[in-house]
Amino acid sequence: MKFFFFILFIFSQINVTSKEILDSDKRDSLNLFPTRKKIVIISELSAFTISLIGLNQLWYAGYPRSKFHFINDNKEWMQMDKLGHMTTSYYGGVAGIKAYRWAGFERNKAIWYGGMTGSFFLSIIEFLDGTSKEWGASCGDLLSNTAGSLMAIGQELSWNEQRILLKYSYSPSKYATLNPEQLGSNYLERPLKDYNGQTYWLSLNIKSLLLSDDRNFPAWLNLAVGHGADKMTQPYPISLHTVGNEFERQFYMSFDIDLNKIKTKNQFVNSVLHFFGFIKFPAPTIEINNGKLIFHPIYF
Repeated sequence: MKFFFFILFIFSQINVTSKEILDSDKRDSLNLFPTRKKIVIISELSAFTISLIGLNQLWYAGYPRSKFHFINDNKEWMQMDKLGHMTTSYYGGVAGIKAYRWAGFERNKAIWYGGMTGSFFLSIIEFLDGTSKEWGASCGDLLSNTAGSLMAIGQELSWNEQRILLKYSYSPSKYATLNPEQLGSNYLERPLKDYNGQTYWLSLNIKSLLLSDDRNFPAWLNLAVGHGADKMTQPYPISLHTVGNEFERQFYMSFDIDLNKIKTKNQFVNSVLHFFGFIKFPAPTIEINNGKLIFHPIYF
């Protein structure tokens, strides 16, 4: 995922800027918001420009150009790359909403403008892909980006919080060494490129969805369902009927911890916990693979 480091950097900076969201009843009495709005808008435009130029020089400059065009890559990698787009866009939207609220935008504007931040930044990738002969803009990527943004926006409009999270986990697979160019040649690249080792999760907060009136139930406990794939050494199977080359789709059920629900007296500790909130917490897990149930005492 060539966009990961840029997006991670951009939104880590947004989260540092928007440490706390001020209560709405205090906003009218403060004069901070015009300056904060300028900070957010200028920061986003600057980050967009830097990302566009940086990606173009670091990734695309060595490849031939073409007219803008689309490709259909929806069947590649068992859609694991699409889940990566959706998850990245979702967290871009969550961070964007926080930043726009911090800046004092009216609620609906903060949610919609901020929530589309992930899709806005990921459009850089589609534009550059679309003008490269090596790749092409992907309608599937665009739909996944939009779905991630709408997931953040919809929950904020309905609940003023994120009760259903998209999460990510990774365990090293044996397949990356068979195609290091596409799946990663070292331990830094593989968590981003080796789709065999990645799992994407839908993590549901039990208390906020079902037991909001129960004060004794832990607010941080989530139920998570996951999706993964295995045996992928290239985007498409060599043959669906060749033994050893059939892709496998996997489903998981597990418990999870919502680190955003954990509050300590130390603001730095809270920031660290929230920053790593996109990672699925290791826990006992049930895997469903080709109709078989497999129990993992700890799965990450």
